[in-house]
Amino acid sequence: MKKLIVNADDFGLTEGINRAILDGHNNGIITSTTLMANGMAFDSAVAARSTAPALGIGVHLNLTQGRPVSLPSRVPSIVTSESSFYPSPGVLIRQILRRRVRLADIETELRSQIDKVASAGIRITHLDSHKHVHLGPPVFSIVVKLAREYGIGCIRCPIEPAWSALGPLLRRRRGWMRMTRQYVLGRALSTLAAFQTKKIRGAGLHRTERFYGLSQTGFLNTNTLGTLLRGLPRGTSELMCHPGYLDEALLKTRTRLRAERETELAALTSQHIRGLVAEMGIELISYDKLLPAVDPATRKCNERLRESIPRG
Repeated sequence: MKKLIVNADDFGLTEGINRAILDGHNNGIITSTTLMANGMAFDSAVAARSTAPALGIGVHLNLTQGRPVSLPSRVPSIVTSESSFYPSPGVLIRQILRRRVRLADIETELRSQIDKVASAGIRITHLDSHKHVHLGPPVFSIVVKLAREYGIGCIRCPIEPAWSALGPLLRRRRGWMRMTRQYVLGRALSTLAAFQTKKIRGAGLHRTERFYGLSQTGFLNTNTLGTLLRGLPRGTSELMCHPGYLDEALLKTRTRLRAERETELAALTSQHIRGLVAEMGIELISYDKLLPAVDPATRKCNERLRESIPRG
């Protein structure tokens, strides 16, 4: 069987992104999303989840945009003098390499983000991260530890097949340089992710066999999506996407994806794409379908055990 998770990142970032993700789920092929605990539209995302009970929801761990969920005084090494996160993954990584970031602060903040989502009554399906910061080896070890502690069975591991990105790049006539940069970034992140598979397996956690959307970030349209679906192999795959509505809140947000988000939404809700999914025999799933079946009594016992583990 061909099984595909279509995960929309940035749930909770803005109201327009929230609406787009729900529209993409209710009228398109989105099956999963990841929620930003520090997003300005977090509360509305939590309130809206009742309208989409089949939508899987994970945590979009964030260390590079906005303010921390924790008090800045509790995580001083990961914030600037303005009490905001460092502005990019590159800056954060440099601070880690220079030993100016305490890994204990990272763990405190990521724990706070997971706690906030869980306290909102959301059953967390998986963990991923904004700008893929969880792929850095020190951070990844923390994420694996927290996933096991909270009983979250899946982690995104974005190993993108080179062919899936190279085809659109070779066919593209406009924006070739931008797409080349994104392709190179995708190959680098895929290589970094490949080194983390052993940790995932050793921790008893789960991931999809393949991943798509790194190199297509900012370039995902109906044609690109159709090509990807036609070439989708058997097994489990994840497609990362970033739908949204271009409104004033999005224009004020520090993101390079603006009009591109509406293009993605149009593709994800396209009747042609929905028909192609059926034609290719693709089963749309969410992350919870990657987990082995557990009987209710065992699940309840595991939940009580997790609640008894001291945190701090």
